[in-house]
Amino acid sequence: MTTPPPARTFHSYEPRQGHGLPHDPFNAIVGPRPIGWISTQSATGATNLAPYSFFNAFNYVPPIVGFASIGYKDTVRNVQATGEFVWNLATRDLAEVMNQSCAAVPPEVSEFDLTGLTPLPSTRVRPPRVAESPVTFECRSTQILQLQGVDGAPVDTWLVLGEVVAVHIDTALLKDGVYDTANAGHILRGGGPADYFTVGPEQLFRMYRPR
Repeated sequence: MTTPPPARTFHSYEPRQGHGLPHDPFNAIVGPRPIGWISTQSATGATNLAPYSFFNAFNYVPPIVGFASIGYKDTVRNVQATGEFVWNLATRDLAEVMNQSCAAVPPEVSEFDLTGLTPLPSTRVRPPRVAESPVTFECRSTQILQLQGVDGAPVDTWLVLGEVVAVHIDTALLKDGVYDTANAGHILRGGGPADYFTVGPEQLFRMYRPR
């Protein structure tokens, strides 16, 4: 016999009519989220580096990742022009420079120069990797979609999907050949104007699928 769920009082709302709270809770509920720290290169060779909090993996074979840009920004423009991008793992020791890379600067200003990060040549795509990042994915774009609402009206948000064509992992993060997520220093975006989280061994638990 199962225990009945506790009685709850709900704050309910319809997003189109407003949430009625000091800060929109949507980002905090769907989170924490991995960070899409994306490096790109324009058709003329200018480099760009920007973090996106709407990022995730969507397929195993082939491996496909994606990020959403609210607004048609330099990153989307560059991917549309070249068909390529690189995802760079944002870690706790890189959090401050990752945050600096989201500064609003003209397209001709490289965030690599702005932050002092080191561009590292990629092996399969033109955009550089962040040399300081311990894990990077080189990607080729597969789809760029402008989102739309239930009413069919276009939203000023662009979803960029790409197939991972090369992976680079710091060997220090491979324990007996298994990637050590708990000690890699991942940071994740939470809700509110400034909340981030880290992943560490204290959060680790294992649960195997039923057979």
